[in-house]
Amino acid sequence: MRTRGTPPDVPAPDSPWSEIVPGLWMGGHEFVRHAGEPEFAVVRREFDLVLTLLRLPGHGPDDGVEHHVWPIPDGPLDGTQLAGVMRLAQAADDALEEGRRVLVRCFHGYNRSGLVVAHALIRAGHTADEAIGMIRSRRGPWALHNELFVEYLRAGLDTARLLEELAE
Repeated sequence: MRTRGTPPDVPAPDSPWSEIVPGLWMGGHEFVRHAGEPEFAVVRREFDLVLTLLRLPGHGPDDGVEHHVWPIPDGPLDGTQLAGVMRLAQAADDALEEGRRVLVRCFHGYNRSGLVVAHALIRAGHTADEAIGMIRSRRGPWALHNELFVEYLRAGLDTARLLEELAE
């Protein structure tokens, strides 16, 4: 599914994951190194908690690493999907408070992971625009290019969830 207004050729990132704030990373399953060839990002034990929004077999993490999976599309989300995003953001915040290293990941580490990381940052006291700006400055200009997700963040996920549930 392509996001609204997304160009067809969104480039893969040049790193598997990026640290947004100390201990909180966002990333994906695929990236491109200097040679221009796509590589798979496989998580082993680099993180204490991995939050996955798109699960691909063989991408880790290793056994013993706490792992939560909540598959969502890179498009419109229903109330249940938004509630899951909110739970993952809370799990990220809780882990950060305990001094744990957290990775939130999706395919490229741009939109779905950005939605969770941004909501975690908002829960920690940042405005939506501050959170979006931090993510884009650290992950790259393609981060949160899904305008619908940006609208969700600016409205607040609680509000977006309520509106989605009313529309059902």
